[in-house]
Order: sequence, then structure tokens, then C-alpha cells
Amino acid sequence: MKKEIVRQTTIAEMFQRFPGKSQKLAQEMTNAGLHCTGCSASTWETIENGMYGHGFSDEAIEDLLDRLNRILEEKEDPDTITITKRAAQKFLEILQEENKSGWGLRLGEKAAGCSGFEYFLDYSEKAKHGDRVFESEGIQIHVQQTILERLLGSIIDYVDGLHGAGFKISNPNVKSSCGCGSSHGY
Repeated sequence: MKKEIVRQTTIAEMFQRFPGKSQKLAQEMTNAGLHCTGCSASTWETIENGMYGHGFSDEAIEDLLDRLNRILEEKEDPDTITITKRAAQKFLEILQEENKSGWGLRLGEKAAGCSGFEYFLDYSEKAKHGDRVFESEGIQIHVQQTILERLLGSIIDYVDGLHGAGFKISNPNVKSSCGCGSSHGY
């Protein structure tokens, strides 16, 4: 695997070179405990300097670089909405706990937050009139046709770590997001 993101890559350079992956890259850095993505003072700092500045080891730096480069290798389909295997397994567990086996997942967004929109996920017994239905990992994903253009290409994942657990949406159409990562804009 050729590494596109290396120790001397600045945070600003990383986001400029890979705008379609920037949201997912930022989330991976945050998951690792590096919150430089929301700090305007550190955008010109290299990943290595940021990691050292927060007390991370060389091993932790290499681990993060490997994960960031794997994100770059992920193939995304701009004409669909998918769910990762990990997220699908978690959703199926939740459905079983809630006695909703066989239900689908509704993906939507609402006006909120400092950047304009926030995603929401909900149970969906069946598709509604005006929905588009996607099938991924054995799960139906229901999306209103009126917002579909903004959400196409999104990947629903599930993360479980020291900095929180939950479903995370990576959307290549997002042009901006707030520092805390809870809202986004187009």
C-alpha cells in the first residue's frame, strides 16, 4: 500500500488533497484522540507534530497513518447509500433488542447545529411514499427522495471507542462541518 498521508502531511494539506474523504478522515483522527481537525491553529501542523504534541508514541502515529490511508483506499459508490458490516451487525442487534426484527433503517437530516444540518437515523418498518430504498449488508435503508441528492454516496458506520460510541455517517457531499462534528453544510 502506497501511503498518500505521511508523518509530514499537514492537516490542511490532507483535507485539501482528499475533500471527498475529509469528513471520514477527520472522524478517524478524532477517534484516535487527535482533535486538531476542529482547531484552526493546528491546520498547518504536521500529523507527526500534532501527535507528538499530544503525547502519542511513534507506534500510535504509524497506526493512525495506516488507518487514514486505508480510508483513502475505500471505494465509494456515489450512486448509493451503504452501511458497513460493523454498523449492520450493531443495527441488527438493536432491532432484536427492540423486537423490531426485519425493520429497515431510515436515514435523514434536519436543519440544526452551527453548520446547517444534522443527520438522524431511525427505525423504519416499511418505506414511505416518496422514499428511495437501498439494500446494503442485508438491511434496507429508506431515504426521502427530496434529500437524496445530498446523501448519495454516504456510508453509515458504527464506531466504539474511548471518545464515544455510535453510528457515524461519512458523506462525500459535505463541504463543511463544525468542530465538534455534529453538524455539516453543503
